[in-house]
Amino acid sequence: MNDRAALDLLVSQGPLTRTQIGELTGLSKPTASQLLARLTAAGLVRTTGNVTGRPGPSAQLYEIDPAAAHVAALAVDQLGITAAVADITGRVLGQARVDTDAVPDDTADLTAQLVAKAVDGALAEAGLERRQLHRAVIGTPGALDPQTGLLRYAPHLPGWQSRALREELAEVLGVPLVIENDVNLAAVAEQHDGAAQDFDDFVLVWVDEGVGAAIVLDGRLLRGATGGAGEIGYMPLPGAPLARDGERSAARPDAGGGFQRLVGSPSVVTLAHAYGAPEVRTVAEALARDDVRAEVARRLATGLAAVVAVVDPRLVVLSGEVPQAGGQALRALVEEEFTGLALPRPEIRISDIEGNPILTGALRTALAEARDAVFDTA
Repeated sequence: MNDRAALDLLVSQGPLTRTQIGELTGLSKPTASQLLARLTAAGLVRTTGNVTGRPGPSAQLYEIDPAAAHVAALAVDQLGITAAVADITGRVLGQARVDTDAVPDDTADLTAQLVAKAVDGALAEAGLERRQLHRAVIGTPGALDPQTGLLRYAPHLPGWQSRALREELAEVLGVPLVIENDVNLAAVAEQHDGAAQDFDDFVLVWVDEGVGAAIVLDGRLLRGATGGAGEIGYMPLPGAPLARDGERSAARPDAGGGFQRLVGSPSVVTLAHAYGAPEVRTVAEALARDDVRAEVARRLATGLAAVVAVVDPRLVVLSGEVPQAGGQALRALVEEEFTGLALPRPEIRISDIEGNPILTGALRTALAEARDAVFDTA
């Protein structure tokens, strides 16, 4: 317990002296010295210079040895896979992007080869080899059904429907592997690094080409019996056709019905065309129009009201291409439209995560798993 407390302090606060570790953990100087000697011998801690500029002998600084473990984080979308590799401190050492056409379509283990190619690219940039990896976390649309092992709610990802998907990918990488819903990972990023810090009850609503939500209650992600908690893109709403039989596909990501047909990125651009702006090609261009922004806000508020009425969160975080393009102007309109639609009135924020929140959440999850394993000195 003392070892883990010291390691967690060094992760969160950076280099510390023996005295500082003793003060923060409540341990005596001899016990802190023994602890640091033990962790150094185990390859988990190393010295990193001395404290200077104060009277008396200079005190030695200790830090987590970055080489103690390395993790891979991956974010999957319809066009390809982005991979990042980091050391145990969380410092990203390498990143790579692989498009879905990087491996021939007739390859027997196409998905596994794409994942391996993405990870190998990130490892190469980091100057590392696969044998130096300890954990990997992959964020994908949909979710693994805990009963069948199938990736559900993601028919637009061909090649990801194997019943042994996790085992196949773990085998090709040679490390323990977690496959997690991409929006759930975005919520992990918000909880640790973004707009949902200090909130134990919140909903992250992802509005992009696909639409989904992550529900966090009492600090824990709600997954549901088949992993489908938060698949609000299928939610039936007035003005949208019903989504039946997983109609969304690789060929038609905007097909189907429900909430996604009202607020997904393709629908926002289509809405601008309906309002007489056929030259609009991007979500940002569409949401620059007052009429489109107002209608999208109304649709978002209607869908959010249904979620809030069931979950009653303290906070709703809006993330993905549509909220990022609409910015605070869209958020303010959603908040205004929300008035009177639902009794609970949560705070509404736009995600402020820099970079890819799915990759950030995957990295956070991989680091937590690796630290639990590597920091176990019992």
